[in-house]
Amino acid sequence: MAAVGGEDNSAVNGGECHDLKSLLAGDERDFLVRNNGDQVRIANLEGKTIGLYFSASWCPPCRRFTPQLIETYGELSSEGKGLEVVFVSGDRDEDSFNGYFSKMPWLAIPFSDSKARDQLNKLFKVRGIPHLVILDARGEVVNEEGVEAVGDYGSGAYPFTLEKINKLKEDEEAAKREQTLQTVLVSPSRDYLISNNGNKVSVSELEGKIVCLYFTVNGFDPCDEFTVVLAKIYRTLKERGESFEVVLVSLDDEESSFKEGFASMPWLAIPFEDKSRERLVRYFELETAPTLVVLGPDGKTLHTNIAELVEEHGEEAWEGFPFSQDKLDLLAEKAKAKLEAQTLESLLVSGEIDYVIGKDGVQVPVSELNGKTILLYFSARWCGPCRAFLPKLIEEYKKIKDKDSAFEVVFISDDEDQNSFEDFFSGMPWLALPFGDVRKKSLSRLFKIRGIPSLVAIGPTGKTVTTDAKLLLLIHGADAYPFTEERIKELVENKEKTGEEQEETKEGYVCDGDVCRKA
Repeated sequence: MAAVGGEDNSAVNGGECHDLKSLLAGDERDFLVRNNGDQVRIANLEGKTIGLYFSASWCPPCRRFTPQLIETYGELSSEGKGLEVVFVSGDRDEDSFNGYFSKMPWLAIPFSDSKARDQLNKLFKVRGIPHLVILDARGEVVNEEGVEAVGDYGSGAYPFTLEKINKLKEDEEAAKREQTLQTVLVSPSRDYLISNNGNKVSVSELEGKIVCLYFTVNGFDPCDEFTVVLAKIYRTLKERGESFEVVLVSLDDEESSFKEGFASMPWLAIPFEDKSRERLVRYFELETAPTLVVLGPDGKTLHTNIAELVEEHGEEAWEGFPFSQDKLDLLAEKAKAKLEAQTLESLLVSGEIDYVIGKDGVQVPVSELNGKTILLYFSARWCGPCRAFLPKLIEEYKKIKDKDSAFEVVFISDDEDQNSFEDFFSGMPWLALPFGDVRKKSLSRLFKIRGIPSLVAIGPTGKTVTTDAKLLLLIHGADAYPFTEERIKELVENKEKTGEEQEETKEGYVCDGDVCRKA
């Protein structure tokens, strides 16, 4: 939501009925306008449910929501339900207002009547847009969260009262308790899924299978990378004859983007135009993308999201099928054994790529780093926090190197091009993986890198010491080296001891050198 103030929305005149003419008219105006210039008398709205739509063309969330509201408005109009929407513009000029309003099938406060628009914003305490206030036929405010109601339930939320919304939520909870594959994947107008060649596949054909619902966005790097791994897992399970299917639930805003992403996927999908996509996002309380929900053979939810498991185990995640607890435990044991056997070579050698690089691209064999404490530095030039952290890291790097030469940093770039990589790396006194190196993906997955800058400490034996070395450096500086639990515990104990000694001097003594005297 685009903020236009600093306070939270709160209930407006709860229980009070507004007179529409007093609410919507201007000093010398008793009409609203359509986008073709026609005037509609405010009196014609009497007895209708009214939605006051506060929005603006400059606001991206508004531009995303307006098509949803147009669709809902059209459906209710075709059903003969008495809903009218009144656009209260937050545009900065009349040309912007006209361009935005031209796409809307409802009424508006004339842009020229800024006084009326300002009064409505003030009355309904609009602090962010899009904002949709619903008034019933008597002019009483029944819902100030109209955007959420329309976004979640569309025309099904009519007449948008809190009682109606609560009933819809209760129905959803009841549906979860009685969940089947049909209740999840079938809609009133559709009992099939589609393949990327346009074929329709009946949902009933998936009965008795393990079904994964894949929520993703085309063009978002983490999702695109996840899709590649999931496709390999999918093909492996299919080749093994497992009773398994994946269903795409696209989070794309544009159909062209949906088609582009779906074209490379070997599984099925809910059609882009189907509203079930939005319903399932809410139903499974989606928080992030990618998300991979697992439904069991009975249609019940086994796991709300195994995306992290796939990211952790990569293509080997297929060994967790059918994703029962015992299978997941075996995967965890395998990962633990792999971690215990970890060496610097297993981390930094990939096929014939057995080196890192120094300045001017000079190759440094990974074997030369054996026996050293290594910091893997995930960073990028485009990242503001990374650029801000770099001077601190260089400072502490030099301090540690002065104390122990058996220490090194390896830069793992997330830059978008070679020039950016070279420019950023040129200011670093350590080593790096070459730009675009295949090892970056495996290391990012292994250490679950969710943001940059990030520092992972690898000990002299090649074992992981900590994935939170950045925080330790910020707190303790070079003293954190070699980043082991023992070293950090020692620093904390020393700090606590020093603190206790300082507290004792506050009891009336002043310490000078080796002598403490009463003040």
